[in-house]
Amino acid sequence: APPPTSSSGLNVIALVSGGKDSFFSLLHCRANGHRVVALANLRPPSPLPPLSTPEASRGPGAGPPQDEVATMEQDLNSFMYQTVGHQVIPLYDEATGIPLYRRSITGGQGRHGKDYGHTCAEAEEDDETESMIPLLKEIREKHPEANALCAGAILSTYQRTRVESVATRLGLVPVAYLWKYPTLPAPEGAPPGMAGDTQLLDDMAAVGMEVRIIKVASGGLDESFLWTNLASVSGKNKVVKAILRFGPQETGAAIGEGGEFETLVLDAPFFKKRVVVTEGNRKVVNEGGGNAWLMLGNSKLEEKESAEGGATNVRIPGLMDVKFEHVLEHVLGSAEDSAFTREASGCLESSELERTPRLGQLQRPGKTKLQQWCLVRRPSSSSTSIEAETKSVVEQIRQKLHQTSLTPSAIINTIILLRHMADFPTVNTIYGALFDAPNPPSRVTVSCGDLLASDPSVNIAVYLSVHDNLTSYQRQGLHVQSRSYWAPANIGPYSQAITIPVASLASSKSGGPKLVSIAGQIPLIPATMVLPLEGGLPLQLTLSLQHLWRIGCEMGVQWWSSAVAYFPRSTQSDMPMSRKAQLASKTWEMAHLWSAKSSDEDDDEAGPDLWDRRFNPLYQTFGGGGENALEAKLPDWYVISTSGSGDMGEKRKKAIPPLFSAEVAELPRAAGVEWHAHFG
Repeated sequence: APPPTSSSGLNVIALVSGGKDSFFSLLHCRANGHRVVALANLRPPSPLPPLSTPEASRGPGAGPPQDEVATMEQDLNSFMYQTVGHQVIPLYDEATGIPLYRRSITGGQGRHGKDYGHTCAEAEEDDETESMIPLLKEIREKHPEANALCAGAILSTYQRTRVESVATRLGLVPVAYLWKYPTLPAPEGAPPGMAGDTQLLDDMAAVGMEVRIIKVASGGLDESFLWTNLASVSGKNKVVKAILRFGPQETGAAIGEGGEFETLVLDAPFFKKRVVVTEGNRKVVNEGGGNAWLMLGNSKLEEKESAEGGATNVRIPGLMDVKFEHVLEHVLGSAEDSAFTREASGCLESSELERTPRLGQLQRPGKTKLQQWCLVRRPSSSSTSIEAETKSVVEQIRQKLHQTSLTPSAIINTIILLRHMADFPTVNTIYGALFDAPNPPSRVTVSCGDLLASDPSVNIAVYLSVHDNLTSYQRQGLHVQSRSYWAPANIGPYSQAITIPVASLASSKSGGPKLVSIAGQIPLIPATMVLPLEGGLPLQLTLSLQHLWRIGCEMGVQWWSSAVAYFPRSTQSDMPMSRKAQLASKTWEMAHLWSAKSSDEDDDEAGPDLWDRRFNPLYQTFGGGGENALEAKLPDWYVISTSGSGDMGEKRKKAIPPLFSAEVAELPRAAGVEWHAHFG
């Protein structure tokens, strides 16, 4: 069953290249209740003026336009856009029944970094990414209802951040349902090992897509693989076997994420007509160096026996990983355990600990490279609104950065304390103006109500962790703004995570272990960005902790130093805070102690043997070749000493990082919990 959707679906512009990922992402947009209003395509530049009117105006079943013929033997080898097979693109208008708009690519690879500026100030006008801007503006003039932009990014931060930059500048919601697809839960009964790598291809085949390889650029694939149907069992196995010929490969190799091949979609469930390119109209162009591609001549459309036009059979990845499904089972069991309830009722209530808080003071610059700053409204300030107060705080931040010759990129993480959560949107807008470079600081936001300060005129306090000597290449971040199935998109000007080298705290060195600062995680369903309607606190605890875990694994976290679970103030009908704290503790404990090996011990005899693991493509893995190569090690028990005699389970239980639970007034989006991991 599809996941719950928000009250109104999005009106999506789908970026299409002709390749499998852009069309499959479009299919997932429909499966999630959204409407695709237009297709957008960037093609190689031609000597003739760009054609950007809907391709349907050229007449049914027509071949490529005249300026398309002039660029038939071009392939830009762009990192951003697929251009091979562009001769077929005009047919997608009639094939899908969705209006298609096109423009020529202008500029080149002006910015080579994987991250791309998320504001106009950062964007490079001569970068090919900016070619999307005039095309999308024209589409919005003709489809003013459009409010989202869909792309097929899977593992490429390079592509995703560029689409997000354009989308956010134009006020469009970025959507990338295939993001991190190989790491998402596979369907029940999927073969181990290869499931994550090729599940995308299996899912495409299951809905009847026809996906042909039209370019190869890998030592394992030669021109004999051209026109192979990748969305078929035989085609998939042929490609996987060839890629694994030289040993285990990186995650995503089997789906072409490393540039191993490019594809062309001839048919999909929502196609009203099928694209046909006869053998006589396919010419192999061999560029040398292992690169070969198909130049496609006259292509045409043919009627389909049944044009479903929907997306009812698309598999939606499960909300929870196997690990966190087990965690949820234990948490639900604890919530229903009467003994657990009695134990929780004996805990100290928060009201017994109330006292007048004291906001921290600004730390003076000293020898410590990682400084802690706290800023509130100036005592002399006459600001009477949250807008004026926030501007005052932000201006203080700018001044302190200027005085210490630092930029906003020196800020690693932020904690924002509000008196009223209703002020959050206003604060977001003003605070976000601080950052005009990729990867703003990670952030945690809570509302403390009247406990924020005894002075009722103080409505916001901002705590900053500031590194006074950090280079741009030392500071790395994860800033996903697209809706996906993986983890919630940003709902404000913050990154999911920022990393800095531990060595940078004492010297200018960059190598070695890193400190990871992760944003607060609330239990939004990633695909819809809404809270679960059912499941209560156990589901919210588990889902938001899974978000924290997925981000941690992506950033290479091996161990948490500690964490806090924030809860909104309990009401008469709500469970007591003491019980919430106990449930959080159980969730935290089970997330650390659960092991895939322990849960699968009963299935070992039915699993693949040594021969299968070495020679059967169904059970071989990508991403390093280990049996559990796709399973990130968090926690990694090898980073602490648990050796010696005694029960290993008990020793690990005692070594679990400390967890604190805190009751606050409100949380963002009226969430039931927010996880805040300290440096990992």
